[in-house]
Amino acid sequence: MTTTGRKIAAGLFISLDGVVEAPEQWHFPYLDEEMGAALAQLQAEADTLLMGRLTYETFAAVWPERTGPMADALNGIRKLVASTTLTEADWNNTTVIDGDVIAFLKDLKQQPGGNINLSGSISLTRTLLEAGLLDELRLMVHPIVLGTGMRLFPEGAGRVPLRLTASTTFSTGVLDLTYQPA
Repeated sequence: MTTTGRKIAAGLFISLDGVVEAPEQWHFPYLDEEMGAALAQLQAEADTLLMGRLTYETFAAVWPERTGPMADALNGIRKLVASTTLTEADWNNTTVIDGDVIAFLKDLKQQPGGNINLSGSISLTRTLLEAGLLDELRLMVHPIVLGTGMRLFPEGAGRVPLRLTASTTFSTGVLDLTYQPA
């Protein structure tokens, strides 16, 4: 973990059985004021939003047309998209990272600024964990078993030692867990 410069923080909604895929299909019954405040705090600490192509395409299809505090924050923040297939992005304040994502992010972390939040983007989260670039992994564990779907850590994934640095239980039963590399 880098102790100077900016921090890359990944935030994910996850089920009890480790599924992170398609949270828009199961997450919203658990969204309340407590979780909203935690998400707002996470957003307030960042000045950059990092996404993979799929998350970017999902967000860009919805958020530019919305209004309100969360929409305003997402539409106004600097956005970076890690993709080998996307060549340009139409959403306001968005740049496609061209070339070596790891080298780009290593350099960006040394520049002044707020946190770099990584939203969704499971493959990118895994890549940054493996490269030692992810400074914080924030999991909002929902009290639901989905049974199927993409898991954060698939079968056969290597060991990733983590250290719990914060935990909160929301009244909905969601656990807000913050980990850093051990």
